[in-house]
Amino acid sequence: MNLKHSLFVLLITAGITLIGNTVKSLRIGAFVSPIEAIPGLLILLAIAYLGIVLAKVIPVKIPAVAYIVTFGMLFTLPACPLSEFINPLVAKVDFLALCTPILAYAGIYAGSNLETLAKSGWRIVVVSIFVMLGTYLGSALIAQGVLMAIGQI
Repeated sequence: MNLKHSLFVLLITAGITLIGNTVKSLRIGAFVSPIEAIPGLLILLAIAYLGIVLAKVIPVKIPAVAYIVTFGMLFTLPACPLSEFINPLVAKVDFLALCTPILAYAGIYAGSNLETLAKSGWRIVVVSIFVMLGTYLGSALIAQGVLMAIGQI
């Protein structure tokens, strides 16, 4: 996938996310207008595109998602001078609104590779269930521990 194609896909994702963000904010009663959400969405888009570009330019084989997560984390840490600017803007973009187009792409990808999926057989279903269950339980245990440690529960 070339960089223009990646940018095009990111722009489509941003558009779908903007619609989802607006609908979600209407449903929960804390309306965030699309104009308010656009700056945060553009920041997320820039971080994602930066990660994709670095994954293509740097000769070491590191997935783009590693760069994206690293930059996202670094730019939003309280120690980063940019965080005071970035965090309030990105907070206007709902996480679930971001998940919708990403999961749609994952479904399309899985659907286009049904032959490969079929070759994996029933074992992939069992592994997937255990991975999801382990992730959920692990996250719940970590959250429980942190909330108990800070005295929230």
